[in-house]
Amino acid sequence: LADWLQQCRVDTVALESTGVYWIPLFQNLEARGLAVHLVNAQHVHHVPGRKSDVLDCQWLQYLHAVGLLKASFRPEQAVCEIRSLMRHRENLVQMACVHVQHMHKSLDQMNLQIHHVISDITGVTGLAIVDAIVAGNTDPKELAKLRDYRIKASMETVTKSLVGDYRPEHIFTLKQSLTAYRHYQQLIADCDHEVQRRIHTFQTKDDGPTAPADCSSTSTPTAPTFDLHRHLERIWGVDLTAIPGFDVVRIQTIFSELGADLSKFPTVDSFSSWLNLSPKDGTSAGR
Repeated sequence: LADWLQQCRVDTVALESTGVYWIPLFQNLEARGLAVHLVNAQHVHHVPGRKSDVLDCQWLQYLHAVGLLKASFRPEQAVCEIRSLMRHRENLVQMACVHVQHMHKSLDQMNLQIHHVISDITGVTGLAIVDAIVAGNTDPKELAKLRDYRIKASMETVTKSLVGDYRPEHIFTLKQSLTAYRHYQQLIADCDHEVQRRIHTFQTKDDGPTAPADCSSTSTPTAPTFDLHRHLERIWGVDLTAIPGFDVVRIQTIFSELGADLSKFPTVDSFSSWLNLSPKDGTSAGR
């Protein structure tokens, strides 16, 4: 297709986004030097004047020829690669959370309330107790000794929460859910390693010293396993965690979706409009 378009001296192409089917075609055409405009299908349908006997491709070609199609924003290829990895990582996190829910279900079926006493069953205390239960230890007092000193609940409360009906079938399902959770944690770590390898290739932008970051609130269970804060500050040239409400994970999402070059948005208003944060000011009949 690229060879044929170049033989016809075509230098720009309009491509309608349909699921993920457009991605390989877009990448190949862009690699061959063609200016590819990724078009929102909803915007195309809002253009009036189409006749019923016109094919979609012909209608797209006509609208593009007369300049009625607006290209969607797409960051550079290096950012798109990280974006694909980050979206895949988000799916892995969600699937790991499903197996955590399965662990909760197995504990409920055994009438164990430990996951209601401690804040996170996948923390140090929670995993230690679950591992012990899977290994065959069902003594509440012995299990309570695995309580970490940072747990706010008392030893007596933890012991009471571990008194239940330890049935083999529920212990088996708990073991499988735990194994699946740890498998996804390994996949997430592998994904973080791949993201880290690609982030190293981005150029450093230095706009001078910035305020020190408050990293006390940036540690979350789903945060990357490497020092992402340092890399993001190096790429952006400024410490965005100084903005209230912006942690490393949120800045990572912004970077993976937009990149560090926001020159395609000339004004703050255009960027807000792209984010769908601008209220519509259209009026009809005085309303």
